[in-house]
Amino acid sequence: MSGPALGFIGFILQIFAYLVIARALTSWFPNARQYAIVQLLYQITDPVMIPLSRLIPRIGMIDLSPMILVFGLLFISSVLRGG
Repeated sequence: MSGPALGFIGFILQIFAYLVIARALTSWFPNARQYAIVQLLYQITDPVMIPLSRLIPRIGMIDLSPMILVFGLLFISSVLRGG
């Protein structure tokens, strides 16, 4: 693959990382799942978040899987984008 293609994939991964952050923030609001935009956010991120949440154990009531995923996505994005 060429540089621009890898840069584009890196950009998509960065956008996905932001979606995971938005999903984590919506978990602070119990009634947020009733809104269509939040439901769409969960539909987009669930295919990655659900398996990862099963692999990474919670610490008490804190789920660290979104934070680990975001760091991983942003690292990979940075590598692919050359920065």
